[in-house]
Amino acid sequence: MKVLICDATDPKALQIIEESGIEVVNQPDITPEELLEVIVDFPCMVVRSRTKVTREVIDAGTSLKSIVRAGVGLDNIDVGYAKEKGVLVLNTPSASTQSVAELTIAYLMALARNIPLMTASMKAGKWEKKSFQGSEVSGKKLGLIGSGRIGQAVADRAIALGMTVLAYDPYVTELPNILLVELDDLLKEADYISLHIPHTDETHNILDAAAFAKMKDGVRIINCGRGGTIDEDALYQAIQNGKVAGAALDVFAEEPLTNPSLFSLDQVIGSPHIGAGTGEAKERVGQVAAQKVIDTLKG
Repeated sequence: MKVLICDATDPKALQIIEESGIEVVNQPDITPEELLEVIVDFPCMVVRSRTKVTREVIDAGTSLKSIVRAGVGLDNIDVGYAKEKGVLVLNTPSASTQSVAELTIAYLMALARNIPLMTASMKAGKWEKKSFQGSEVSGKKLGLIGSGRIGQAVADRAIALGMTVLAYDPYVTELPNILLVELDDLLKEADYISLHIPHTDETHNILDAAAFAKMKDGVRIINCGRGGTIDEDALYQAIQNGKVAGAALDVFAEEPLTNPSLFSLDQVIGSPHIGAGTGEAKERVGQVAAQKVIDTLKG
């Protein structure tokens, strides 16, 4: 029994797998072409967000029994086709919850108090005390698009900061301390909007030009969920015309980012999809993924 590790994975996770008697082949920089050549020999593979598990990969993996996604989203895996082929697809949905929720709140506060702009000003040797008027988040409304594990963790933290939390989630009927509303109502009422949804046909560009037009003037947008859920051109225009006061983005329609025009705007801050990029989250994700590998190969 052996497993192919296709992306960077916590060393402790690899040790756990090896100690169970499973051979680990660690190729964290494997290319798509190399993957197609070698996958035939593996009953299990572990991926993060970098590796794309396409139909071609699944067809080439004639020994493949399971695909373990060390993370939450399954956008990079053709899940439907894997199911057709009898290949089990597993992920680690709760392991990175805390890290992503904390990044979301960090971005919320950074937008409220203009922290990146003030830091850049200070580094430039300036003392612009009167140029950066911030705002308090207490008493403001946070609108969550999606209220799963991460959305609820964000809500808990926002409520502790004195915010009122609204949520749009067609798959949920009741949540403690969160007011469930229709999307249009959320867009009209929220001072901050944070997305915590997968990227699907249904959610593609859920925030488009029409959605931005319904929002309050001065709204702030945060996306630590999935790229492709915001029309980035429409967001650019909404910032330019003053509708959106600021945006914090950890995910993008194309990754690595190919069109950096949003970052020409002072109102935009961001990061290269590192929501789960904490030592604690990586360790939890790795350990859960390791156990899923062991369970599928030896269970």
